Amino acid sequence: MSKHDSSLSKDQLNLLKGFKKQIAHPQSGNSAQITAQKNVPDVKAEPDDHELFKKELRGVQPIKNDNIANTQPTRQKKVDAQTLAKRAAAEGSAEQEHTEISDTQAILNPVASQAALSYRIATLQHKVFEDLKAGKMRWFEAVDLHGCTVEQARSAVLQIIQIAKDENQNVIKIVHGKGPEAILKTYVNGWLRQHRDVLAFVSAPENQGGTGAVLVLLKRAEKNPKYNQ
Repeated sequence: MSKHDSSLSKDQLNLLKGFKKQIAHPQSGNSAQITAQKNVPDVKAEPDDHELFKKELRGVQPIKNDNIANTQPTRQKKVDAQTLAKRAAAEGSAEQEHTEISDTQAILNPVASQAALSYRIATLQHKVFEDLKAGKMRWFEAVDLHGCTVEQARSAVLQIIQIAKDENQNVIKIVHGKGPEAILKTYVNGWLRQHRDVLAFVSAPENQGGTGAVLVLLKRAEKNPKYNQ
């Protein structure tokens, strides 16, 4: 130790010795810090909620929806006029109506292509007729007479009326079209006026066919067992 060093105090000498030791061994000063770092346990980051959710769902199978019951009411597939005509001919149930309904009245009272049809019996309530006219009464079934002969159209009209009676329904729609001569429209107008179960009919609203179709109100089938239920 030099003379200059002897003039220092004891604390200063210890501090100087420490500096010299660090200079001679630079890594020894960090040994304590390194040892302390080794002794500190690793702290792992906690998983977030998304990872925990995925872990909980591991192995879970999605539910299949191919066996879910359909709760929507199924509507009966509409049959065309030719099918109705064939059914009427096969069953013969409308034979009496055939004999009671004449084409003469239709021929003697032709209607124009764009004319609005309107008919009701005298005892029908005005409110009921107005609801039918406005399209507020939901129709049960419809038949389209396009492409039919007069005989096929007659059988189809009588048959759809009979089907509605069997199901205890009282509103149907008949699409007769509105061609240049309005032949089927004229016949439908005449037939419905003669049918004993028809209470009223009127050309449909524009969104339901307009003057190319009629909504028909029928008598309730009171003798039908479904009616009593």
